[in-house]
Amino acid sequence: MNELTPAEILNDLVTRYEGTIAVDAWGETSLFYNPGHVLPRGVYFATIKEKDGANDSASKLDRDGVFRLNAGTSKTLFMERFGPPPRRPGKGGIVDGPWDFAQLNELTPHPVYGWMGWVAVLNPTPETLGEIRPLINAAYEKAVSSFRKRMP
Repeated sequence: MNELTPAEILNDLVTRYEGTIAVDAWGETSLFYNPGHVLPRGVYFATIKEKDGANDSASKLDRDGVFRLNAGTSKTLFMERFGPPPRRPGKGGIVDGPWDFAQLNELTPHPVYGWMGWVAVLNPTPETLGEIRPLINAAYEKAVSSFRKRMP
């Protein structure tokens, strides 16, 4: 299986999506739409997470070389893939459903933020990244729209 590295994915996303900046935050690299750096951070639309957190360990990112790409896609595209979003988990919990959040190269709802329409994939191949590109595009477009609403 030909896997991409976190650096390759980040470079692709920052290059592909105009106005995107990468920020190391919350134990991950977060991608924000923030052309001209006019907002303190911008509008968050995707992340690369390379280690487990206190409230986010369902993906078992403590395994050597395992990372997770996350994107806050549109509600419509989320529902096309997974049906209605799962309920919000309790503090420290994960969303309830039939998904294996530790499976490599398999699109799932985000284990913690799936209820918000976020999706996740561990160590995607180039083919998988291509297949989920519409979901990432929608996340970016949602961020652009939200950014514009914040501008005077």
